[in-house]
Amino acid sequence: MLKSRVKYNQAQFITSAPDISKLPPDTGIEVAFAGRSNAGKSSALNTLTDQKLARTSKTPGRTQLINTFSLGEDQRLIDLPGYGFAKVPLEMKKKWQKALGEYLQRRKCLKGIVVLMDIRHPLKDLDMDLINWATSSNIPVLALLTKADKLKQGKRKAEVLQVRRALSEIDGDITVHAFSSLKGIGLNELAWKLDDWYLGPFVKEAQEEASE
Repeated sequence: MLKSRVKYNQAQFITSAPDISKLPPDTGIEVAFAGRSNAGKSSALNTLTDQKLARTSKTPGRTQLINTFSLGEDQRLIDLPGYGFAKVPLEMKKKWQKALGEYLQRRKCLKGIVVLMDIRHPLKDLDMDLINWATSSNIPVLALLTKADKLKQGKRKAEVLQVRRALSEIDGDITVHAFSSLKGIGLNELAWKLDDWYLGPFVKEAQEEASE
């Protein structure tokens, strides 16, 4: 059972927006999920919230809008358009990339980005572009290596270490975890990182003092 400070299972759909002008007011805190179209972004959101929040499809690239979900208290989850899927028509791809770029560059309430990558094919050029942009803008990144159940434990750990080593060369706040929507691998680590972004770091001593 997921133990988190934020009740992700109470997430509710707000809107699907073609661009940032149609999003809720730029206040509070937003955490965005971004990744290549076949990285398992929708599945990760559904696992985190324990509901069919985001549409999953066998056809990558179905997320064409900026999907917004409320967690209450002026806190939102953002499902950004998938990027890098070759079979999408060029004009549509340009439209998505423009919406993605505007959101990342102009949304002031963005407090963290979860960059999802297939653990078997991480750190593609577009992934690195996104991570470099985020760190240069002082936005924390959680690199979530999805479909971790596809690898045996030893290989999984080796891939995580390799990605951590590669990203350690970037000057920024970057965390790396393996994740599997199917097996629940890394679910707590994902929730706890989001907790920190929404509520600030968990301080055990403060909780103990409050309970005395």
